[in-house]
This record gives sequence, structure tokens and C-alpha cells, in this order.
Amino acid sequence: MESFATTPGFCPVCGTILPELKLTGSVGCYNCKNNFEADVFGEMEVEYTIHFNSYDPEKKGTKIKQEKEEPDGPVVERRCPKCGFNKMSYATLQLRSADEGQTVFFTCLKCKFKESENS
Repeated sequence: MESFATTPGFCPVCGTILPELKLTGSVGCYNCKNNFEADVFGEMEVEYTIHFNSYDPEKKGTKIKQEKEEPDGPVVERRCPKCGFNKMSYATLQLRSADEGQTVFFTCLKCKFKESENS
């Protein structure tokens, strides 16, 4: 039934990327409508990172606020509109379409106030 060699996670008949594995242990190709067993995914490895929240055992259900000593990104001289401190860290993301500018997220190093700016 295999038409050509493909990499794991792609349909061996038409080459379309396969959706997630169903609870039944099989996967159906949306393009050619063929069904395949889990072995069509081959030896793919998935790595997960789980972050646990800290809590104070004396106060059940309350999270401990963890203060970072390091900034979240590069530091620039920019006045915080909330506390007036003159240093903020920033990070950028492309949230809009590719022909538009990026969004810059600023975080005050003193009060942790966050603001964004579309550039």
C-alpha cells in the first residue's frame, strides 16, 4: 500500500502530514482517507517539560511569589509609566502578519509592570 518512502508522521500513501494519534491507536489521513496504525509514526520522540508551582505548606493553596533576580531579556533605558524607574527589559514577538512590524513587550525591572508596543 506504500507508494513512496516518507518520514515518520507523514502519510505513506500521499505524503500529507498526519494528525494526532487517536485513542484507538490508529490515525486517519485527511487527504487520502486511509487509516494507519501507530507504527506509521516510527521512532518519533517527544520531550515534555513540566513546571510545578511552589506553594507554602502552611497556607494551603497559596502560591509563593518567586522573584527573579535576572531580567527576562535585554535591558534598555525606558521610563516605567507606573513607578518611573528608568530601566526595562524587553522581548519581541511577531504576532501580526509578516508584512507588519513586531510587538515589543517591556517589563519594568523594579515593579515588574508590563506594557507592549507595536513597532
